[in-house]
Amino acid sequence: MSEHNVVADVSGRVWKVEVTEGQQVEEGATLLIVESMKMEIPVEAPVGGTVLRLMAAEGDMVTDEQVLVVIASA
Repeated sequence: MSEHNVVADVSGRVWKVEVTEGQQVEEGATLLIVESMKMEIPVEAPVGGTVLRLMAAEGDMVTDEQVLVVIASA
């Protein structure tokens, strides 16, 4: 099993979290949505697996390259 850090592509505010810890996700699934400069930017799973940790909550400010979600894949 390997862990994958999913990072923010832009700085902004977490508008919506679409997953929970322990949830199974497929590659390409939307994990959360970051609002930046009035645009909603989806953050997608780079791999399929299990959401181990959510590192940001709705309303949190995040920065470019900040780890938002950790996914464990087989």
